[in-house]
Amino acid sequence: MKPILEIKNISKKFRIQHNKEPYSNLRDSLVSIFKKSTETYEEFYALNDVSFNVNQGESIGIIGKNGAGKSTLLKILSKITPPSSGSIIARGRIASLLEVGTGFHGELSGRENIFLNGSILGMKQKEIKARFDEIVDFSGTEKFLDTPLKHFSSGMQLRLAFAVAAFLEPEILIIDEVLAVGDAEFQKKCMGKMEDIGRSGRTILFVSHQIASIKQLCLKTIYLESGKMMMQGETNDVISKYLTKSGSQSQFSISDRSLQDTKGKELYFENIYFTDASGQRKTEFLHSEDIHVVFETAGINKLGFTLLVTVTNEQEDPIFSSETKIEGNKTVLKINKDFLKRGKFYITATIHIFSTKPEDKIERNISFTILDFDSEWAKYDTIHYSYSSFGSVIGNCEWLKY
Repeated sequence: MKPILEIKNISKKFRIQHNKEPYSNLRDSLVSIFKKSTETYEEFYALNDVSFNVNQGESIGIIGKNGAGKSTLLKILSKITPPSSGSIIARGRIASLLEVGTGFHGELSGRENIFLNGSILGMKQKEIKARFDEIVDFSGTEKFLDTPLKHFSSGMQLRLAFAVAAFLEPEILIIDEVLAVGDAEFQKKCMGKMEDIGRSGRTILFVSHQIASIKQLCLKTIYLESGKMMMQGETNDVISKYLTKSGSQSQFSISDRSLQDTKGKELYFENIYFTDASGQRKTEFLHSEDIHVVFETAGINKLGFTLLVTVTNEQEDPIFSSETKIEGNKTVLKINKDFLKRGKFYITATIHIFSTKPEDKIERNISFTILDFDSEWAKYDTIHYSYSSFGSVIGNCEWLKY
């Protein structure tokens, strides 16, 4: 059987203009006609020679950092923008949900937009009417069906758009990160529906930064970076490659400081970075991984120097703190798995002696990210509680000896 989608050597090139001498008035613009142009440009590849096949019934995840080319690829597959080179063969109807309101008209009512969008997808009026009640029920917009779409909230538009795309039974469903706009209950509802679609034999392409969602829905995944395909294969293997490749990009080192920062300090931070249990440097972790925060110090370690570490969230709320004596030039704090929920967390580290004025302090200069949280809360084989002076919880962490 032939693939339902064949993507052959797709590239998308943009031209970025640079004006060295911008004109500010009409006279200068007229004079410029007789001058040699000083305008320059550079070429930028949002996608560069990307090829892969998708078989009928497969659910394919697409991951990569912002700017990797994920959304550009989906827009090309959805025929919103053409490729600069390469070709696509699609053997089925494609429905796409790339951003809130795509393919909808703000002046038309919700009811009218359902029929409009269905027609754009190639559905007949009879087919749309047959699924109309299911679409309305899933979207929860029955009360506002005859209200112009421009008066819908972004969440209501999203619910309606997803319901239309999912219930009108396209052979290929393309979903971008747009689902992140919805609330947690709606996201869960959408994931359930997409799993049903996958089991029905239809094909899904799903872009998301939520690694847990990719793992839940997709058996295979594609990893893009800077417009190029870095890897395609089993989801767990690709995610492992992505996390390893994208790690070690957020760390503190002595090179980040001026001499003034360490002048007169007997003991100071030389390096701070994150690793997994195997020692691989990274800054993005799954909830099921232990996180090692490594502190390397330099200078003279007097008896009584201690290290205080505070973990805060993006709102600068302290989550927990932990303290230990500094022994040697390497100190490691292990944050145990299944402790922190998904999110970004910042480290503040302080060296001090006998609770006096800090000898050295690094405040929220480095961060790590928990990418997903899909297991039951707080199930541990062994719990090593640290001393916690303030914060939201008693930290589930321990200090390792080196």
